[in-house]
Amino acid sequence: MPEGLRADCQNCFGLCCVALPFAASADFAITKDPGKPCPNLRQDYRCGIHSTLRQQGFPGCTVFDCFGAGQKVSQVTFEGNSWRGSPGTAKQMFQVFPVMRQLHELLWYLTEALTLPAASTLHERLRGVLEETEKLTYADAEVLIELDVPAHRQKVNALLLETSELVRGRGGKDRRGADLIGARLRNADLRAASLRGAYLIGADLRGADLRTADLIGADMRDADLSGADLTGSFFLTQAQLNAARGDRATKVPAALERPGHWEQAPAGKRRR
Repeated sequence: MPEGLRADCQNCFGLCCVALPFAASADFAITKDPGKPCPNLRQDYRCGIHSTLRQQGFPGCTVFDCFGAGQKVSQVTFEGNSWRGSPGTAKQMFQVFPVMRQLHELLWYLTEALTLPAASTLHERLRGVLEETEKLTYADAEVLIELDVPAHRQKVNALLLETSELVRGRGGKDRRGADLIGARLRNADLRAASLRGAYLIGADLRGADLRTADLIGADMRDADLSGADLTGSFFLTQAQLNAARGDRATKVPAALERPGHWEQAPAGKRRR
């Protein structure tokens, strides 16, 4: 993936720690309103408890991914002018950030779609929509705030759905939007399955075969992926992996990283 689609906190003004709200829950130790800096945000825009977020009750922060939107808003849209240094821009900046984040997420999916040989017949159309989306990310703040994001997402999603059908082929299970919360799917054959938007919260996916499965938008919070094979699964993001549990036996796509908090089980051994 292009570096521009990966978060670069060194060049961001801590926007995810200010612009977005969160509520006291299993994911966050406190409640914070949108536009209000998190009390853990330092003056240099770094997190004061970054290395101990999970231990201090902020696991939600560890699974968030802006797809590079933070640095784009900070350094491109607002040309390096921070919300602290230029308070007059703060409101606009905080409005633009969630819009940019959605556009960058779409760029992530479109970029990945262009790497899938099975979808080669769609590559020209995919490139066209990718260029259109990328152009939007360079628009002025006023344009971005007024952008009809749902309409653009719908346009992109239609093309991504076509991509999914070509990549998965015939025979894969269709579990789009399925309620699989806490489901017992240990060693399940989910090859080429469509799990778009499926609720896999707390699901037991130990040893499951998820090769070439479409995982776009699947809620994988606390899902157990120990020993699962996600080789070739697509439209999977780092945030989804970070929200799940796994071990050294879990096979992840090459473009993603094994989360540091995953259980470090001895190589070759899986929980039974």
